[in-house]
Parts: sequence; C-alpha cells; structure tokens
Amino acid sequence: MTETLEIVSFRLKPEAAADFVAQNGAVTDWLARQPGFLSRHLGKREDGGWIDVVRWQSLEQAQAAAQRIMAEIGDCEAMQAIEPASVATGHAAVALSRLEPSGA
Repeated sequence: MTETLEIVSFRLKPEAAADFVAQNGAVTDWLARQPGFLSRHLGKREDGGWIDVVRWQSLEQAQAAAQRIMAEIGDCEAMQAIEPASVATGHAAVALSRLEPSGA
C-alpha cells in the first residue's frame, strides 16, 4: 500500500456562512470513520479559496470514500457551503513525510 494524499481545492458559495471551519466537524468525523483515513488538513488560501488535504493509507481507500461522501453526508452544512463547479480533486503518492516530534 502506498500512502496517498487527496488534494481538493474549492471555493465557497457567496452566501456561505462565516463559520465554515466550525461546520466541518461532520466532515472530519465522517472521514475519521473511513477505512484507511490517516489525517486531514483544511486551509484557506490568500485568494479566498480553500484546500483540503486528506492523507490515506492507499489510493483505493481514498477513492472508495470519495464515492460515498456525497451520498452519506452531502447534505451537511459544510458540504452545502461549497460551490460545486469550483471543486477540483487530485491524488498524489506520498514520497516524503515528516512529523514534528512531540513537544516541538
């Protein structure tokens, strides 16, 4: 198995609530229950766009979760705040990974 990064870029709908990050609890909780999930990082870009990077144990596990997410939690506030036409998803095999030591 090759660890995989799933990189999703998107924009929010103009009327999306300012508390988008707080609304993401449902998404993070759902991801944490998926086979192969390792971590999630959500970031806001300088241009107002967003990046969601999810680390999986394998590409197959990432793809399996992607096939189910909209059917299972597509109606949650965080998912509804995303402008569907703006979503771009890609995957990359992890070539290097380093975690900061505890207490750093």
